This record gives sequence, C-alpha cells and structure tokens, in this order.
Amino acid sequence: MQPLRDAELGASTFFASPLPHDVCGSNGLPLTPNSIKILGRFQILKTITHPRLCQYVDITRGKHGMMAFMLYCNMPKKDQVWSSQIFYSVAYEVLEGLEFMNKHGMVHRALSPNNVLLDCDKVKLAKFGLYHMTDHGADVDFPIGYPSYLPPEVIAQGCFYSSNPSIIEAPLPSGPKTDVWSLGVLLFELCAVRSQMLIFLRLAGFDALPTFLSPSFSQELPENVQALLRKCLTFLPSKRPTPAELLGDSVFESISCQYTPYQSPVRLFAAAPRCAHLQLPEDISELCKENYLAERAIDEVYHLWCLAGGDLEKELTNQEIIQSKPPICTLPRFILEDGEPFGQGRDRSFLLDDTTVTLSLNQLKNRLKDVAGETYYPLLEDEQPSLPQSNSSNELSATVTLPLIIRERDTEYQLTRIVLFDRLLKAYPYKKNQVWKEARVDIPPLLRGLAWAALLGVEGDIRSKYDGIDKDTPIPTDRQIEVDIPRCHQYDELLSSPQGHIKFRRVLKAWVVSHPDLVYWQGLDSLCAPFLYLNFSNEALAYACMSAFIPKYLYNFFLKDNSHVIQEYLTVFSQMIAFHDPELSNHLNEIGFIPDLYAIPWFLTMFTHVFPLHKIFHLWDTLLLGNSSFPFCIGVAILQQLRDRLLANGFNECILLFSDLPEIDIERCVRESINLFCWTPKSATYRQHAQPNKPASDSNSFRKTPSYYSSEYQDLTKTDLSREPLKLSELKAEVSPRISVEDLIDLCELSGPAYFKTPVKRARTGKPKILAVDIRSLEDFSRGHIPGSINIPYTSTFGPEGELLQCPVTSTLAGYRFRVIVILSSIMTNATTFATHLLKVNFPRVCVLDGGMNKMKSTGLLTVPSPQI
Repeated sequence: MQPLRDAELGASTFFASPLPHDVCGSNGLPLTPNSIKILGRFQILKTITHPRLCQYVDITRGKHGMMAFMLYCNMPKKDQVWSSQIFYSVAYEVLEGLEFMNKHGMVHRALSPNNVLLDCDKVKLAKFGLYHMTDHGADVDFPIGYPSYLPPEVIAQGCFYSSNPSIIEAPLPSGPKTDVWSLGVLLFELCAVRSQMLIFLRLAGFDALPTFLSPSFSQELPENVQALLRKCLTFLPSKRPTPAELLGDSVFESISCQYTPYQSPVRLFAAAPRCAHLQLPEDISELCKENYLAERAIDEVYHLWCLAGGDLEKELTNQEIIQSKPPICTLPRFILEDGEPFGQGRDRSFLLDDTTVTLSLNQLKNRLKDVAGETYYPLLEDEQPSLPQSNSSNELSATVTLPLIIRERDTEYQLTRIVLFDRLLKAYPYKKNQVWKEARVDIPPLLRGLAWAALLGVEGDIRSKYDGIDKDTPIPTDRQIEVDIPRCHQYDELLSSPQGHIKFRRVLKAWVVSHPDLVYWQGLDSLCAPFLYLNFSNEALAYACMSAFIPKYLYNFFLKDNSHVIQEYLTVFSQMIAFHDPELSNHLNEIGFIPDLYAIPWFLTMFTHVFPLHKIFHLWDTLLLGNSSFPFCIGVAILQQLRDRLLANGFNECILLFSDLPEIDIERCVRESINLFCWTPKSATYRQHAQPNKPASDSNSFRKTPSYYSSEYQDLTKTDLSREPLKLSELKAEVSPRISVEDLIDLCELSGPAYFKTPVKRARTGKPKILAVDIRSLEDFSRGHIPGSINIPYTSTFGPEGELLQCPVTSTLAGYRFRVIVILSSIMTNATTFATHLLKVNFPRVCVLDGGMNKMKSTGLLTVPSPQI
C-alpha cells in the first residue's frame, strides 16, 4: 500500500440488513448473514490502489450486522473552496479514478461532493466501494447513492431491498455511465454561481436540461464546458459516454499531457522487474524527516495503531456514530393474533450515516516516540557463512525472550520486525537466506503470507501460470469440493463468506487440474485454508504456496492409490514414538491404539484439520523451517502433551479422547518438537516414498528450498553408506528406526577419508550425545570396532523374560540412558531384537545401524585394541 505521508485515517459505519432466522438455504444450512457477505467482498478493495482513489484498509464486523470500515484519505480542509478554475482538473481526475474502477469491474454509484476530496489540489474519490461490497445495495436497507446525483434510469428503477419479500427480481446493477451522469451534476454545481441553480435543474426535469444550459447560464460557460456537460447529462444511457470515452474527449486536450498514465506498483512474484521504475527522491533530505512513521505503508500504520490500543468500534461509539438502544425500545407496541407487529417506527440506525470519523494517531506516536530512526531503515548486512544474530534481537533482546503471543502484541517489537521483513522481502530472492534466518526468530503476522511464500521458494510469474489454468470446465471432483468447502474452517468469518467459498473452489480446482497425476482427497480443502486466508485477495499466490508445500511435506500423498505412501509414513511415525517415548509406545501398542486410528488426518492435512487457524499459523511458522520429517516430531510432541491421560486409559478411552482432541499448547508443542527434531538422527526418518532430489533447473516445479533446522536426507548424494530401502512388511516388523553409516560417522565425529563424510554436517553445538553399542561377541569386537563403542554381547544381556541382567556393561549402558544409542551387529535380526528388548525396558533414543558392521568395515574407520603386554 501507499505510504501514509500527511494523510489521515477515516472510519465510517453502516448496518447490513438482517435475514430471517427461520429460513435455510438450498443446502439445508442457515443463510449466510449479509454482514459476512460484505466482509468477503470488501477484501478486493484493499488491493485497489490509485492516486485518484482513497485506500481501503480494513473492515470489522460488530454486533447486529454492524460494519465499520476504515479508509485512508486526505480530509478536505474546512476553508477549502470549490472554484470554477479547477473545473477541468477535477473532471479529468475524477474520470481517471472512475476509469480505473471500471477496469476492476466496479462503479462508484455514490458520487457526490462529499465523496470527492482534494489531496494537495488532487482529487481522491472516497467510499467508492460501498456499492460493490453491498452487492449493488442488496445487502443493506438503504439506497446507495444520493438522489440528487443519480441518473434518471436509476431513479426510475426505485429502491430494492433484499429483505422485502414482495420484490422477486432485483433490478440490473448500475454501469459506468451512471457515474458519468453524477459527474455531470457535480460539475454543473461547480460551475453554478448560486446553489439555487441546482434546485431549478431538478425541477426543470431531465428533458429540459439541455435547453436549460443554453439561454442565459450557458453564456457564461466556454463551449467546451457546455459540450462536456451535455455529454455527461445525456438522458439516454445508450448515448451517454463512459469514463474511458470521456477521457479521450477534445475538451481535455490542453491538460491531458500534464498527467502521466498510472502504472500499478510491481509486486513480489511478478514477471516484471521490481526496480524498473525505481526513482530516488529529488531531495535526499526528505529521507531525514523526524516523522518516520509517515513513510510507512498505510496498512502497517493501521496494524500498529490497533496494537497500540486503537479500536475502530470504540472510536465510532465515542463520536456517537454508533448508538446503543435498550432492547425494550426495539419491541413493537402491539402484535395481532397472526403475529403482525404494529407501532414500531423504523430504526434510523439501519440507515446510512455518511459521517467519516478521523482517527487520531497520537497514541501510536507517543508509543513509538523513543524508537530510534535507524529502526525504520535497518542495515542489511552482507551474507555471513554462519547464522548471525537477528537484527531485531540486537535491538530488543529482552522482548525476544518473551512468549510469541506477547511479542505479536508488542507495538515496538512488531514495528522493528515489520520494517526488517519488509526490506528483506523487497530484496527477495536475493536476501532469501536472511529471510530464513530472521524467520527462525519469528514472523510478523502482517507479513506472514509473503514470508511463507519466500520460505517455500515461490518465484516467477505466478499470476500468468494461475490464469492459464482452466478453472471453469466441470470435472468429476467438483461435487466433492462443493461438499467439503462449507465444512472447512467455517468458524472463520472470511472463509465462510460466499467470496471465500468461490476462492476455495477456484484454488482447489486449479490445483487438481494442474496436477493430473494426483487426485482430490478429503482434507485438501483444510490444507488450502491457511494459504487462502493469508492471501485472500491473491489467489495466484495461495495456489503457488500450496503447490510448493505439498511436494515438500506430502509428496505422493494425493495419489489415487496412496496406501503404500501413508502406511510407510505411519510406520516411521510409530518408530519415532518408540525412539522418543518408549513407555508411551509400549502402552499404545499393548492396547492396540496404532497411528492408523488417529494420525492420518494429522499428516494428510498437516494438522489443519485438528487445530484452528491461529494455532496453525504459529505451528507452520516453524514447520516451514524444517524438512519433510519435522511433522513426525510435531506428532510426537502432541502425544507427549496427552501422555498422562493416554498412559492412564485403555483403547476405548483413547478413541474418545482423540474424537474431541483436548486443548493443545501450541507454543509448547513447537518448542518440544524442535527439541525432538534436534535429537533425531537425519536418516532415522528416511522414507523411500519421500520427494526425490530434483535439479534446481527443473522449470516444471517450484524450486526446493533449504531447511535451516536440517537439510533433507533425500537431498544428500547417495553412496554405499546410505540407508537402503526396506519392504513395508520388514519396516513394520522393526520397532526402532535405522540410521545410516554416514549418520553414525557424522554423529561420532569420526575422522577418515573425505568421501566418507556426510556432505552437509550439523553444527557441533547441535549434536546429540551418542553411544555405539556393539553386541557382537567379545572375539569379534576385538578384531575391530568403532572408536568409543562399548561391547555388550547379545547373548548375555537379557534374561528369559526380557529383563536387563545386572552386570558391569549393563550398568554402563544405564549411564547412557538418555543419549542416542546405536546398536551395532553383523546380524541385523540380532540388532533389531536387541533394540526391541531395550525399548521394552523403556530405554529411549534407541536405533539400529543400517547394514550393521558389514558396511562399517568398508570405511576403514574400525580400530583394533592394543595387545596387552
């Protein structure tokens, strides 16, 4: 959005018309309130930016269908006088604004002097979106437009109210020529010397208008002005010109050259270079103003205003624009036997109040008065080979340590984060790595949609790609999509609006059509919801993010036959539960409560089916920084929050528990999942059905992005020391995960030939402590073993009941109870059985070396103990 500069924030309100409570839609569900419909249609207005239009910023929905919308504009000064000298400029600039609206399929319909504001002698049209957001007036109980400025064809149609059952068919919506008539009346007022001239105009009738302009009054006007007024005030709409046609009229030849055609600002993820029209300010000293806040975008200022205590509804109530009425005063005076009420006059509050309240920014400015100017212009340092400290952490180190929910409500902290992310995103993809580094601290909610797109590696002309997808031709999945959408996050006002359903349908259908090898599965709508919510007015970006997210985290989950993919995924998840919490794993396996019964909707929707959107945002802020195995750790972290209740209950109680999942602390879940992830060896979550490594030059798919928590194991170059794929039946038979020889060498920090080392090594400070347990016989162990490993022979460790026998080596093993324990053997069945026995006695973090000692022998890293002298 445009910078605030010297403009002000203005707020207005109106009431949506109520709907009957005893009527349902064709699908049997309650009718969507008109206020929800208005909320959905309003969103597109926030994206319409033009020098001749005030900028819409936000809309809120209050009680009883009250809508309060906020726009930014330059309010006219009290001493501002309309003069005939600015006739041509006003006409041309109003037409520019109207033409831009028409290109977006909108008309003003409420054009009047009240809604034509002057910003430094430049016209700005206000409240131009009222006709659009109310569905051409169908969702409110008042007419859109001022009768004195409406054209004859609109007056002849009369008023239409959707709540009036006697009117079956709504009139046709007004077109661009409606505003041309309104402009003609407005220009005529501008030329008139006395206000009585307008009264005479309306009394004279429409047919007398051209005649009226000729005798006396028109002698004072130039011929070009008379011709323009006649064109604007043409009685027949078919002969009346449109705003685009009037802009090319000869009357504007002398001034049209003074206006440069408006070019919409280039946004992220567009084909055009963003720096093509970059211009430095003529006066560099302008950058050194003390009012730094005025240079920030209007949506940022409004967001910070809300964080600083601003309340749109409260401001309107204080100005007595919103007035509460005791419920007793709304009751009818008497009711007949058939239920017809009488005696209650029409509530004036449901009519349009044209007042615009100016919102004060003093509270916000006082809150930010101590913020240094450098905060508004952060220095983006050059890339560093290691992960540097966040810029914001240096400024607000104390705030960074606070819980995320507090940080998101801290005005100064959010200003710092918004400014920094705004600059980084404007430099994307050049500053992609710094976006990743700052995202590890947190992501400001205002810029979450763009930040997610950057983390997912979205690039290129996404609009052209999305527009090129056929979203209109019927396909077999249309019916299922129609059924699923009304059940997807419908507690949210935006997603439950008709516009939300339309956008849901288009994005989902675009994904299905553009991925012919995949199919629509229930849950895809929930997966789409976070992206659509954050990019409600940018379907192309929502589609691009979804298209980049699914291959990374849900590769082949949406195949027509996805059973092998899901079964492998759930089996690895079971191994992760056993790896991190063997006691819980033993209990769940004992009662038969397997992940197939509860975890499929978790992973198929990446938890969007079980958590509300505000929790998904915090969860995915971290998920997008991890690789495709990070969801396993989230799942384990959720189970650990329910651990006590799960251990205390049987199968039936666990089923009931997961049918209505208890409240989950998302911040704790995120914190614990990161800890679990850091303790998990990279290859322990290997899946043969995960996304294979693709070259970055592949133009048919979005480029894969790095993960700062851990790189993808599949991205590493496959060698003889890598993990080998197992049959699903073999994988299910093993309770503990396997790790590769590469991982063992990396975790033990063994030295050797360079080509045996893992290509991407984890930082030393993040390494989990590890113990290699060699279960071969003492004789085999003496012939060669891994440095630092201990020998616990397989045959002398466990008793007949599976209990751990007491001996010196088992006491040593108990001392390493909470480290990663890797079981080494030349016989894989012995290693897996030994690991299973350790799990039975609740040893955590137990895994098995894939390929055993046979693979290790080829590395040349085995050592032989020195002979005793």
